[in-house]
Amino acid sequence: MTLTINPAVDISTSVRKLVPFTKMRCTEAQRDPGGGGINVARVLMRLGLEATAVYPAGGATGQTLAALVEREAVRSIVIPTLKDTREDITVFDETSKEQFRLVFPGASLSEFEWQQCLDAIARLTPRAAFVIASGSLPPGAPVDFYGKVVRASKGAAKVIVDTSGASLKAALEAGVYLIKPNLREFQELAGISCADESSFLEAGRRLFDRYRIEIIALSLGSGGALLLTRDIAMRANGLPMEPVSVSGAGDSFLGAMVWRLANGDKLDSALRYGIAGGSAALLSPGTGLCLAADVHRLASSVNVTIIAGYHA
Repeated sequence: MTLTINPAVDISTSVRKLVPFTKMRCTEAQRDPGGGGINVARVLMRLGLEATAVYPAGGATGQTLAALVEREAVRSIVIPTLKDTREDITVFDETSKEQFRLVFPGASLSEFEWQQCLDAIARLTPRAAFVIASGSLPPGAPVDFYGKVVRASKGAAKVIVDTSGASLKAALEAGVYLIKPNLREFQELAGISCADESSFLEAGRRLFDRYRIEIIALSLGSGGALLLTRDIAMRANGLPMEPVSVSGAGDSFLGAMVWRLANGDKLDSALRYGIAGGSAALLSPGTGLCLAADVHRLASSVNVTIIAGYHA
């Protein structure tokens, strides 16, 4: 099960060149269902793992979102809201090869609405093997919302949270199976400014001592990723890619990892496929996410090594 408390309809397009104060002709708009948890569910389904996506939706945009999720063959539990679901916009400049992402604040949720999302997790039968809560919080949601998700998921084997800041700390205090911070999010969480491997390992030890976490998957963009547990640390290389889009790479990384973990693979295989998933997303325009064929093809190029001498 995935939970997206702040979903969106993602609109992506391209222009020949971005020029201020000028009417620019765009290519045909591509619309995809968006938000961290929804994206992870899309990736899981493409890789052959059944996923149920829980998300609030309202207004005409919310109806579009539900239809787009259905198009991806992802089962939905939709929590109706009074306010319209947001739209986000991604524009690719064909001349500079740069991507511009316009992310709007989500619609404010009432206490009744966000509580209904938690209740949907608690009521799911049979219980989910994984509950993956991902994305930013909309206005109206309490800062400890992801901690509440952990408590509502009692009975789920593993809870994964992919967010940042105070909402991530609230989840960690409740106890989670896995987190997937990027470099900035990890530095913020650990209170460090360094970006060398030894600093990451030492910061990881402190986080394991302070919080109930089983796995930290630290994504480093083109630099690959580190995977840390209390007993082992692994490093995976990044793959040289010419990105078409960077949208959804982190969600594709997480989705591919969870797919392998759910199939009983060891951590090194999960990390390998995580890198392949994130890299494959760079090949899809807009918010298209990774394709299964690309994930399988790229996985063989990822090398995972054990970092010697690591003891948390």
